[in-house]
Amino acid sequence: MQVFEDWNQKVKTTFNATSNEVVLTVMEAGEYLGLTKDQMKLYVDKNKLTKVPIMRSVHRYLLLKSEIDEIIRKS
Repeated sequence: MQVFEDWNQKVKTTFNATSNEVVLTVMEAGEYLGLTKDQMKLYVDKNKLTKVPIMRSVHRYLLLKSEIDEIIRKS
């Protein structure tokens, strides 16, 4: 039986396998901060966090785990 894997998770897995920088999906980052996905998107724009673009999609992006860790450390 084939297991469903979210498209954002597939991109994240590929990116993490080929980069020195660890990334999170918007939903994962929101969970770390106790925010919903929509709240996290607003938080990203308001605080000008780094968006790691996903090819072929203007509205999808990944976030740097190091930035999320820093926010958690400061709070």
